[in-house]
Amino acid sequence: MQIQSDSRTYYVRIGGEEPLRRLVQHFYHFMDELPETGTIRRMHAHDLKSAENKLFMFLSGWMGGPSLYIEKFGHPRLRMRHMPFSIGESERDQWMLCMRRALDEVVTDKSLSDELYAALYGVADFMRNQAE
Repeated sequence: MQIQSDSRTYYVRIGGEEPLRRLVQHFYHFMDELPETGTIRRMHAHDLKSAENKLFMFLSGWMGGPSLYIEKFGHPRLRMRHMPFSIGESERDQWMLCMRRALDEVVTDKSLSDELYAALYGVADFMRNQAE
């Protein structure tokens, strides 16, 4: 038996711009509302619109869609941009909790949701800059 993998980009598989925007909106809604994500919420400005827009632009390119972030800001340099913040396992896990909830709300294809979660976990784990 041969396993077929879906070679389309995450951007195409998620449905493009509109579902990606909803994913990011849900992500920040959960960050703003869940008491257990207070540490990462306090790392952000009171108004989350700028962060929401930047995450949308980054994820668009990261998922294989338009490279909006790079076009506007250049290379993401994620670790460098996150160095001013103390990011350990707890902060990574808080970020991933928001993303898991957002994926559950927006992505109806369970296999795609699980693939995205695993891939984003790698990105979130890479942001850690604190030894545990």
